[in-house]
Amino acid sequence: MLTQRDKDFIRYWEANRLRRKKIVRQFLIGIPIGLLFVIPIVINFSSGWYRRADMEAHSPDFNPMVLFVALLLIVAFTAIFYQRHQWDQYEQHYQELRARLQKEESAPKAAPPSHPSEPTGTHSADPPSTLPNDATAPPKI
Repeated sequence: MLTQRDKDFIRYWEANRLRRKKIVRQFLIGIPIGLLFVIPIVINFSSGWYRRADMEAHSPDFNPMVLFVALLLIVAFTAIFYQRHQWDQYEQHYQELRARLQKEESAPKAAPPSHPSEPTGTHSADPPSTLPNDATAPPKI
């Protein structure tokens, strides 16, 4: 039996699954996750605590555009990768709920017993077991 939360999720995902699959939308929604990786790198780089990196940053061979492009690539990759992973998780959950819903709908209703006074599966006319007590014990070697 599906809960109301599961039914709400099915309705939501049916309405939004194609919209959330677009790469531009995944990038825009995932930017904060990408920034969680980039901001510590920028803080670490600008703090100057690592002298050798600080020397490299102030050398004439250093190109800040390379660092900027690398940071943008990190943001883009992380944002899109995270959102695609989240979309896959939601899609799998949706497919599982749909399968469970179809299984519940196609399952036949349980028929009531024909004789309510007689329990199903046992008959009072069955003879009791006539095995001796030694027959149930494992053989002795």
